[in-house]
Order: sequence, then structure tokens, then C-alpha cells
Amino acid sequence: MQRVVILGRGGAGKSTLAVALGTATGLPVVELDRHFWGPALEATPPDRWTVVQGDLAAADRWIMDGDLGPYDVLDVRLRRADTVLLLDYSFPRCAWRALRRSRERADFWLWVWSWRRRHRPLLMDAITRHARGARLRVFRNPRATARFVAHEVCDVPGSSPSAGAEAAD
Repeated sequence: MQRVVILGRGGAGKSTLAVALGTATGLPVVELDRHFWGPALEATPPDRWTVVQGDLAAADRWIMDGDLGPYDVLDVRLRRADTVLLLDYSFPRCAWRALRRSRERADFWLWVWSWRRRHRPLLMDAITRHARGARLRVFRNPRATARFVAHEVCDVPGSSPSAGAEAAD
């Protein structure tokens, strides 16, 4: 597990998981939202986003968290990933977390609402096409995700807690 992509519905806890994994493994965390959204929450154009992701994914080791929904260009990071973690949590759980976190754009709420029906199938198709050699794990709830981190990441020989992650505010 050297190049990890974390995907999921808004509010699922992708950034939180990335920081926990980064701490447990020493892998650097790349929060894609910080690279994608401009100061006025304008989206990076797809051609530019492809280049930015290519530069980020060129590193040997990383954890990339972010699912930018209809704005995303997934193939770039999926081709380099050796592990894909998909947080497939319920709408009520994610909506509650997002409401507690901050105010969001209207298109965010449409994406969160329609994620499982519309966007998850597109993600699964992209993973199948572009991350063929990657290990895929799908988590339906935070407890399963926490078990994965505790038992499959922290108990792995050679993984050592370190300050290798950049925490998001």
C-alpha cells in the first residue's frame, strides 16, 4: 500500500481517513480539494486538472483523498493507485456530517443526494477500467473502516506511526 486513492460521497470522511492512514503508514496525504477548488470555489478546468493530478500522482508514495463528482478526472490517479478505498456510507450519515462541517454549494447537495444511484456506478466502472491491478476495499460504515485501519494497516509489519500526513483544517 504505497499509492492510495480514497473515494466516496461528500461528508463520508475521506479526509479524516486519509489523515489516519497517513499517520499510521507515514505516507504523505494529498487533499485533492485543496488543489482543485480555486479561492472563490471555482472548479479547475478538466484539461488543467489532468495535468495537476498527473504531477501529484507521479510521486512514488501518496494517499489522495477526494471525490470531485461530475468535475473529476479519475483515470489519472486510478492508473497509478495500488489501493482504492471506497467509502459507501448512507446518505443520512454523510448529510449529517456535511451539515456539521460547513456550508456547501447547491451542486454539492445534489451530488451527495444522487451519489449512490448516479455517481457510484461511474466510480466502479472507472475503477474497473483504470485500476485493474489495485486492491479495492468498499466500506459501508465507519466501524468497518476503523477496523481496516486498526487491524489491516496498523498491524502491518513495517508500518510505523509518523507525522507523514498533512492534516486538513
